[in-house]
Amino acid sequence: MEEYIVSARKYRPMTFDSVVGQSALTTTLKNAVKSGKLAHAYLFCGPRGVGKTTCARIFAKAINCEHPREDGEACNECESCKAFNEQRSYNIFELDAASNNGVDQIKTLMEQTRIPPQVGKYKVFIIDEVHMLSAAAFNAFLKTLEEPPSHVIFILATTEKHKILPTILSRCQIYDFERMTVPNTIKHLKMVAEKEGIKYEEQALSVIAEKADGGMRDALSIFDQAASFCQGDITYKKVIEDLNVLDSDNYFRLINLALENKVSEMMLLLDNILGKGFDGGNMIQGLAKHVRNVMMAKDAQTLPLLEASEEQKAKYQAQAQKAPTPFLYKALKLMNDCDVQYRQSSNKRLLVELTLIQIGQITQPEDQDVPSAGRTPHRLKSLFQKIVAQLKPAIQGAGAGQDGSSATTTTGATSAQGTHALNPNTANASSTTQAAGDAANATQTPNKPQHKTISSLGNIKGIGMTFANLKKHEENAKKVYNPIDQLKETPSTVEEKDMNKEFTQELVEGQWINMCMRMQTINALVGLSQRMRSITPRITTYPEIEVTVDNKLLLNDIMQIKGRILSTFRNGLCNSQLTITYRLAEQRERTRILSKREILDKIIKEQPAVDKLVKLLKLAMA
Repeated sequence: MEEYIVSARKYRPMTFDSVVGQSALTTTLKNAVKSGKLAHAYLFCGPRGVGKTTCARIFAKAINCEHPREDGEACNECESCKAFNEQRSYNIFELDAASNNGVDQIKTLMEQTRIPPQVGKYKVFIIDEVHMLSAAAFNAFLKTLEEPPSHVIFILATTEKHKILPTILSRCQIYDFERMTVPNTIKHLKMVAEKEGIKYEEQALSVIAEKADGGMRDALSIFDQAASFCQGDITYKKVIEDLNVLDSDNYFRLINLALENKVSEMMLLLDNILGKGFDGGNMIQGLAKHVRNVMMAKDAQTLPLLEASEEQKAKYQAQAQKAPTPFLYKALKLMNDCDVQYRQSSNKRLLVELTLIQIGQITQPEDQDVPSAGRTPHRLKSLFQKIVAQLKPAIQGAGAGQDGSSATTTTGATSAQGTHALNPNTANASSTTQAAGDAANATQTPNKPQHKTISSLGNIKGIGMTFANLKKHEENAKKVYNPIDQLKETPSTVEEKDMNKEFTQELVEGQWINMCMRMQTINALVGLSQRMRSITPRITTYPEIEVTVDNKLLLNDIMQIKGRILSTFRNGLCNSQLTITYRLAEQRERTRILSKREILDKIIKEQPAVDKLVKLLKLAMA
C-alpha cells in the first residue's frame, strides 16, 4: 500500500508557473533570475497558505540552478537542482524562527554565512515566521542582513509584517502575497480532483473555497476531509453536512419570505436553523453577507465582486430582480445593528427574532393589514380618522330642528364669528344686541322649547384627542428638567498640537476623581457624582480606557454625558488619541459598596495603629 500524502504536500508547486494566484509576483522573481539582478534580502509576507514558503524554495532553487531556462525557471537537470529535489542540498537552509528565536540561534546562523558554497553560486537562507524572533535576535541579525557576504541571500517569510522592526523592513525587498480568490481556488481544486479521480459538484467546491477564506493550503485540507467523508463523490449536501455549514438556500428563503411579509414562516425557519446547532450571530452575519451579494448582483458592473460559482451568481441575480434596493439598504442596516448588539445582549435569540421581524415588515404597506404582522401605527391612525369622519354627520344632524330654525341659527352664528374675526368692535356691538334680543324673546315665550344648535355643542375637534394632540402631549411630558442636560454630549474641542502625551493608570484615576468632584458643584448631580466615584476606569489597550459599571441605570446616565467625559479626559490628559468604552459589569465582577463603618473596620484591620489612635482620642463614627 502506497504511503498517503495529503494534497497540500502532494500538489505543492515546484515551478513558478504552477503557483496559483500570484502571477505578478512570480513574473518579477523570474525576471530577476533571468537578468541576474538579485537582492541580498527578500521579505515575503501575506496570509497563511498562499505560497510564501513555496515561492521561497522555488526561487532558491532557480538562483542556484547552473543552467536556468530562458523564462527564468530552473532546469531540474543540473546537480544543484537534483540535490534540491532530493532534499540533500547544502546551499539552501531553512530555519523556523518560531522555535529558533533566540540570540544564540541567530549567531550560529551568522557563522554559517562566512563559509562559501561548494556547489552552486549562492547560499540561500530561508527564515520562516521571522516575526517570531525576539528583539535581541533582530538586533543581532541587523548588521549581517545589511551587509552580508556576496554569496549569501536571505529570504524572510511572515504572516504579520507589522511585527517586524522597521530597520529590518528597510533592508529587504518586500513582496506582498495576495489572498486566493474563490474562482482561482475552485479551478485548482478541479485540477486536483481530476488527477485524483474524484467526482465533484462545482457548488460543493465553491463551499470549500469560501470556507478556506483565501488560503490554498486550507482549501486542500478541507478538500481531503470532504473527499474522505463523501467517499470519492463530493456533493453539495454532503459537504455542508460534513463542514457544518449553513445551507445558502436558507438565506434565499429568508429574503423571499421577508419580501412577502411572511413573518410567521420566517420565525419557523429561524427555529429550524437554531435547532440544528447554528449560532444566531453567525446566521445574522451570513444573512448580511447574502444581502450584500444580492445588492452587488443588481448591477452588471459589480457582479464580478461576487466570490461565488456561476450557478450561485445566477441565483443572486434572480433574487436581485425581486428585491427593491431600499429594502436591501434597510435590511443591511438592521443586521449591522444586530451584529453590534449581539455580544452584549442578554437574550440573543430575542434580538435575532426582533431583527428578522423588522426585516419582514420593511416592504409592508403602511395602511394595509398583513396576516401575522400586526397592525402598524399608520393603520391605527387611518382607523381613527374614519371614526371621526363618521361622527361629523351625526353631530350635525343632532342640531337640526323641525322647522329648520337651527340651520338659520348656525348660519347666523357662523357669520357672527366671521364678523368677530374681521372687526372686533362691530362684533362686540352685534353680540350685545343679540344678547338683548335673546333675553326679550325668552321673556315673551318662556315655554317654547329651546333647540340646541351645533354651536352649543362646541368645536367638533374637541371630541377627543387627535394624533397631533397626543404627540404634543408626549413632547410636553418629555420637557421635564433633567440636570444631566447640562452635561450633554458636545463635540470634542481638542487641539492637535501637544496632545499626544502618554498617561498612566494613576493619572486616569486622578482625572476621574477630579471630574466627579467638579460635578458635585451642581446640586442636582451630587447623587450621580457620588455613584460615579465608586467606579475605577482601567487602561485596557493603550490608549483605550474601559469603564465598567455595576448597574444598568447608572450606565444609562453615564452614556448621556459620554461626550463631555471624553472631552474632559482628552483635555486633562493632553492626549487626543485616547478613547473610552463603557460596558455593564458581569455578575462575577460586581462588588458591594462598603459603608463608612465597614471602610473604617477594613482600615483598622490593615493598620492596627489606627485602632489605637481611635481609642486614644476617643473618636466616634458620625
